[in-house]
Amino acid sequence: MDVINLTSSSDAGFVERVAHESGENPSLCYQCGNCTAGCVYTPYFDYPVSKIMRLIQAGQAETVLNSTAIWLCATCETCTTRCPCEIDVAHIMDTLRNIAFREGRYPEKDVKKFYESFLTSLKGHGRIFELEILMRYKLATGHLFADAGLGPKVMMKGLMKLMPKNIKGKDEVLRIFKKFAEKRR
Repeated sequence: MDVINLTSSSDAGFVERVAHESGENPSLCYQCGNCTAGCVYTPYFDYPVSKIMRLIQAGQAETVLNSTAIWLCATCETCTTRCPCEIDVAHIMDTLRNIAFREGRYPEKDVKKFYESFLTSLKGHGRIFELEILMRYKLATGHLFADAGLGPKVMMKGLMKLMPKNIKGKDEVLRIFKKFAEKRR
């Protein structure tokens, strides 16, 4: 972990920005560490969840938005359920990803391509269609045959379907995406 100079790189409005966009109040976090203790991805994060929350409070927008932790978070909600302050920490992590995405910050070069593949599938079907995400991602990155040996195994076990299954109300999901896009303009 790098040493962070809190005085030279502080963005005083960052905590308010995150609060406004997420609808949550990150300032309520008192660093108990329950979120970090419950997170199975903590060993892989550059900054554990509790430190991300503290960095938000300290106005460290650059550090937080360039962090790999916000992209590795699976939004499993364990941090949220363990928070004694009832902060929806997983939603804050999702909000941070959205801010970073809008600002073109991706710690890994192919993260943007995966994120776009995921959202395109969600918009099209109202839920994710794994095969579509995989194909879009592989075509966008040029990694066409990486993991190719896994395909038949996954298909044989019925873990990935050949055809998408649209949900009832997929038009409502698309409307949410359109409303969000209009709100960002």
